[in-house]
Amino acid sequence: MKPASPEKMLRVFAKECVMQEMSTEPRIPIPEEVIEAYYKVGRPTPLYRAKRLEEKLKTPAKIYYKREDFSPPGSHKPNTSIAQTYYAAKQGIKRLATETGAGQWGAAVSYACALFGLESTVYMTRSSYLQKPYRRVLMELYGSKVYPSPSDQTKVGRELLKKDPNHPGSLGIAISEAAEDCLTHEGTRYTIGSVLNHVLLHQTIVGQEAKKQMEILDEDPDVIIGCIGGGSNYAGLCYPFMGDKLKGKLEAEFVAVEPKAVPSTTKGKYAYDYSDTGRIIAIAKMFTVGSTYQCPPIHAGGLRYHGKAPTMCILIKHSCMRSIAYHQNEVMEAGRLFTQTEGIVPAPETAHAVKAAIDIARECKKTGEAKVILFNYSGHGLLDLQAYDDYMSGKLVDFEATENMLKEGLKALPKIPA
Repeated sequence: MKPASPEKMLRVFAKECVMQEMSTEPRIPIPEEVIEAYYKVGRPTPLYRAKRLEEKLKTPAKIYYKREDFSPPGSHKPNTSIAQTYYAAKQGIKRLATETGAGQWGAAVSYACALFGLESTVYMTRSSYLQKPYRRVLMELYGSKVYPSPSDQTKVGRELLKKDPNHPGSLGIAISEAAEDCLTHEGTRYTIGSVLNHVLLHQTIVGQEAKKQMEILDEDPDVIIGCIGGGSNYAGLCYPFMGDKLKGKLEAEFVAVEPKAVPSTTKGKYAYDYSDTGRIIAIAKMFTVGSTYQCPPIHAGGLRYHGKAPTMCILIKHSCMRSIAYHQNEVMEAGRLFTQTEGIVPAPETAHAVKAAIDIARECKKTGEAKVILFNYSGHGLLDLQAYDDYMSGKLVDFEATENMLKEGLKALPKIPA
């Protein structure tokens, strides 16, 4: 099996994104037009200390969180949607196709396309399309066409709907549909919200800001936390700090948090796998539960991805970072506690990071350690209130990957010759 050639990638992605994907430069300058757009979405974002949460937990730990929810779409996602859309517009591309899980990435692409004058089509995982109608409305307000995935718009979607007309979809399927859309329409490029190198690169503005803010506070984080779907928001926060750790300049623990329903890094296999269910995008070596794995319809739609960013998987593989997994009921309880103490509602994805921060802070209460905890508040939950309603009314199911589910998902891994 041959790796994807630059020529093939140039047909899928904007040229500058491909160049950044392959770049070995330690730093890549941010264009002035992108910086101006970042100002419009609220950069630099503030760093908060969760004092009321600390008091509630009676912990000696200090808990800090980076507020990425102030952007118009409500999450960290514009950090890369703006950059990718800008590069596409400069290249003369007229239309972008993309996928979205919970809708935050789709909203960010829709926003960026409105900003730079491009058309956009979004394939939204069907479970989230039904659970989160206001995210769809937001995308449509920005001017996007939004389809529930699997949809009747693509060959991949139609084949899946034949087998199951009520298929809940997954990010892997939505990626396949968006990629197929791109390849069957001239003048269209595909834009992705996580996993790939250039996406994680754009997100590191979060960690660069956080480092300067922690320096102003004269604090060094002892624990750095983030939720992981594909890995972009956590990589964005932690990679600038990870660089210091790898150079021996920082003693910190890095904790990545995923759902037990899609336990890619905690129960998956480190292997080459397809990046999407339809096997259109290139393969990558990563922790995966298999591109055909049937992701349960948890409310944290942005975490319903079978694999993870290859660079992050290398760090986990070599114990530079550890990962943990939670059920969605315990995650939503952490989100409720955070709402009642800090006054803001975290998205179900963000609540995974909140849960880990609370658990570590509680452990500090037992040990008496005054650790400094930092996590990425990657998005608000104001359009996810149905998830909290389901939780508070006892309707939320704790999905968990079974051995049979994992076996079936991993059965379809590609055969890579030695």
